[in-house]
Amino acid sequence: MCKSSHLTNICAKLSLLFLAIAINACNTLKRVGENELLLRENTIYADGEEINDEAIQSLIVQEPNTRILGYPLRLNLYNLAKQNPDSSYNAWLHRKEHREERLVRLLSKKQVNRLGESFLVSGLSEWLKKIGEAPVVVDTTKARRTLERLSAYYGSKGYFNNNTTYIVDTLTKKKRASLDYRIDLGKPFYIDSISHQIASKAIDSIYQESEELSFVKRGDQFDLSQFARERERLSTIFRNSGVYNFQESSISYDIATDTTKVADDQQMNIELNIDNFKKRGDSAVTSAEYKVYRFNKINIYTDYLYDEGDGELQSINYEDYTIFFRDKLRFKPKTLANAVFFEKDSIYRDIDRTRTYRQITNLGVFKYPTITSEPTGEGNTLDANIYLAARPKYSLGTSFEVTRSNIQQVGLALSPSLQARNLFGGAENLSLAGRLSIGSSNDPSIIDNRFFNIQEYGADINLDIPRIWFPFFNTNSIIPSYTLPRTRISLGTSFQKNIGLDKQAFNTVLGYNWIPSDFIKHNVELLNVQFVRNVNIDRFFNVYQNSYEQLDDLADNFDSYLDEVQYPELEEYFELPNGSNNPRLIIPEGTAGFTQAILEREVSSTAAIYQAVSRIEERRDRLTENNLIFASNYTLNLNNREGITDNTFYQFRFKLESAGNLLSTISAVIPFEENENEDRLVFGVPYSQYVKTEFDYIKYWNVSRANVLALRTFFGIAIPYGNSDNIPFVRSYFAGGANDIRAWSPYSLGPGRTDAINDFNEANLKIGLNLEYRFPVIGNFKGALFADLGNIWNVFDNVEDPAATFTGLRSLEDIALGTGFGLRYDFTYFVLRADLGFKTYNPAREVSDRWLTDFNLPNSVLQIGINYPF
Repeated sequence: MCKSSHLTNICAKLSLLFLAIAINACNTLKRVGENELLLRENTIYADGEEINDEAIQSLIVQEPNTRILGYPLRLNLYNLAKQNPDSSYNAWLHRKEHREERLVRLLSKKQVNRLGESFLVSGLSEWLKKIGEAPVVVDTTKARRTLERLSAYYGSKGYFNNNTTYIVDTLTKKKRASLDYRIDLGKPFYIDSISHQIASKAIDSIYQESEELSFVKRGDQFDLSQFARERERLSTIFRNSGVYNFQESSISYDIATDTTKVADDQQMNIELNIDNFKKRGDSAVTSAEYKVYRFNKINIYTDYLYDEGDGELQSINYEDYTIFFRDKLRFKPKTLANAVFFEKDSIYRDIDRTRTYRQITNLGVFKYPTITSEPTGEGNTLDANIYLAARPKYSLGTSFEVTRSNIQQVGLALSPSLQARNLFGGAENLSLAGRLSIGSSNDPSIIDNRFFNIQEYGADINLDIPRIWFPFFNTNSIIPSYTLPRTRISLGTSFQKNIGLDKQAFNTVLGYNWIPSDFIKHNVELLNVQFVRNVNIDRFFNVYQNSYEQLDDLADNFDSYLDEVQYPELEEYFELPNGSNNPRLIIPEGTAGFTQAILEREVSSTAAIYQAVSRIEERRDRLTENNLIFASNYTLNLNNREGITDNTFYQFRFKLESAGNLLSTISAVIPFEENENEDRLVFGVPYSQYVKTEFDYIKYWNVSRANVLALRTFFGIAIPYGNSDNIPFVRSYFAGGANDIRAWSPYSLGPGRTDAINDFNEANLKIGLNLEYRFPVIGNFKGALFADLGNIWNVFDNVEDPAATFTGLRSLEDIALGTGFGLRYDFTYFVLRADLGFKTYNPAREVSDRWLTDFNLPNSVLQIGINYPF
């Protein structure tokens, strides 16, 4: 947070620095010559209409200086630099007689020369030039090149007779100008007829089967990009129809205008030509007719990296495949066969080759495979050779981390790991990972006086199977192997000491995932079991200090030190801290005794005090209760992003989780034990029962070549029923943090309009909306402006506080709004992010006082994160 005076001073100094830059560099024409014009703006007009299409805008050769929110920061940084610092230094050195001699006597000749090369003399200017940007002045040569590009572009769209020109529009301000590019398109050309000339009979037959799907159609306006798409479409079809050696360069088009019609008809005749296969030899180019090939033999070499002298090559035949190995075959033939999509006597298909690559890589036991297809010389047949290099059977790894958090001042973590590949011969991979961390905490509730007084340790074991493992049921017909199916079985545990309530957690997962296409991914966790045991529940009020302060404030109404006659029975629950006259509840005896006295009416209290104590005790019971979650869930992910540079895409995630239903069904047959609240118990712990669903949608828009607008919407709800009247803490929602509502710290917002009265605020309903505008700043530095809306509420559970519950559309008035700006540095592989959020609309305040009251630096929140928030 930017709350400390030290951080406020830093922020103030940064503001002054930017103000100084603005004042000293406000003359943007400082480096513009007498007969030069600073380029301010480019505009393209086609037939008088302004064109804002990004693809067309990118054809402009000369762009004006970049601006950040309308301010030419990089240009002004460049203007701050001295153009010739060496000359300026020499002029200063010789401006006064004997100055150089005195400096030489004081320093030395060598040091005086180095002074001229120092950062303050020349280095600063060079650095400012590097991060800055020289003024872009109008260059008519580049303007003509832009016209050539624009003419070629519109010519590719059928406007062959277009005319282009540019106008230098001198602005009212001195030495500034904008460039207007104007294109007179003329009439476009259209496709009148399409014919084809195909050399190969096989190609001709395949073409005619898909001719109606062509991107080039009679009557359409001429568009060169459609011809490129058609060439790509035909190449894909041919290579997936048995023509393994088809070359896209074999496809060409002859284009001619129809001379029999009047001149202004502008009709075109298109002839598609597909030549034979061409092969360049040592002395000549030969050609051969394309043919459809089928597979004769499919050979799999499992020890490709072995030298020839390491043993005699052996082989076995399994279904359509011949598997070669040395000494001993370490892989189940069925596993290898399921990873290969070529079949004997079937035609060659490029898609089968791609799927084979993907599936073999997905096994995780081989390095990237090599696949070749070679004609046998007997008919139109191929031999497929698949060369595999096995990864090591075992590998060890370890990682060491130094950490710091709000729990520990400093922490050390060691994570060793072991991976065993191909464990049972079917490419099953087993990984075992451990974690041991120690840390130093100054929490006064921790009695341990050692420097490293908190510990956490645990272990996880995961078995990864490259297929759907489901006993007594074959899923191959439903989930084919080309969808990269996987089964994950995991067991894990973790233990904490002097951290919170010293939780002990045990979990196990049986899950499946498969990817039908690059766009869709399915994930099913048939079994997700989590058991959480709180070891030191007596530390609740030490850990949750806000809850303690609330209870202690309520206890002040019954302070036995102040009124021993009226409440002598409560005196034992209080103590006087050293040097204080304010009695405090003793933890845990006093807090437990006082709560019991109020709730069991051992002392009289008002209805408001009784209700407040009851709510604190309900929260304590819920957060200290051991949890058994026996759940199943399904997640659907949709993503149409094409590569990391694609900034126009969307992602959608839907998740549905159900917990406790299986145990509830079993309890109808086998009676379970029950506690005093009639909750059914498994191993002495009430199991959780709820249904939970989430919708998460992300959309990116490419505003310009470097600017991106990103949107995220989220809705999630978890409804308890049956054996539960609340949601376990580990499955509930919170608001705030670096990837959420950034003007609030994690767990500090909500529920509803409550004023962050708890240490960890959580609920079972969440609504969120984030909007962020991202833009470049300097080099790898990126900037962002953002607005975050959202909140959490309780609904359909045991929380009765009207300020925290969602009661209908009126509760949407409690949606918080945080706005701010961020600075990011792109390290290529990850992004380091700092966001400063301001509370623009705070629902915790009175209705008339919510807008902009906390919109200031002391109430802002600085969030540090890795990578973009969404």
